[in-house]
Amino acid sequence: MGRSKSSGRWLKEHHSDVYVREAQASGYRSRAAFKLLEIQRRDRILRPGMVVVDLGAAPGGWSKVAAEISGANGRVIALDLLEMPEIAGVEFIRGDFSENSVLADLERRLGGAQVDLVLSDMAPNMSGIRAVDQARSMALAELALGFAVKFCKPGAALLTKVFEGAGMPEFRLELKQSFARVQTRKPDASRARSREHYLLATNYTV
Repeated sequence: MGRSKSSGRWLKEHHSDVYVREAQASGYRSRAAFKLLEIQRRDRILRPGMVVVDLGAAPGGWSKVAAEISGANGRVIALDLLEMPEIAGVEFIRGDFSENSVLADLERRLGGAQVDLVLSDMAPNMSGIRAVDQARSMALAELALGFAVKFCKPGAALLTKVFEGAGMPEFRLELKQSFARVQTRKPDASRARSREHYLLATNYTV
């Protein structure tokens, strides 16, 4: 079976993408690394010595950036349904974050340590039905917020992917109940046609 026009267009766009080429040249595992690097340059959310949890981490673009910046005195725990090849300085848990057993494993590994930063680039498997996909994506963002509220220390931050659409305004208001400041970020490395945005919630107030 031949490729569809849309998949062929995606492949052409992917191979000509400057961020894809730069990721390959720089040793990053995906173009997504440059989204986090751009936000980092602007907002300085990563610092040496931090405890970072990366949800939806595979293939590891964000985890690698987090490990590089948090350094030897920091700690990065990554989680994903998909397998992720080892990254120096990153602990990996494979599993479904919505399952209690996986969350319990993550909690056990933290060993009582509080988290400085939660990163979530989680996205659902897209069905092509916009209303369904939007609801699933917002559910993942809610899971990330629920984790942050339970495990973050005062002053911590959450960076989570959302898609423009139903539920996003309400989710922003929900973030403001726990964080002093909530900002929207659309990195240049996000494809212009994509509805994805990132909500950056800072200064967790407990």
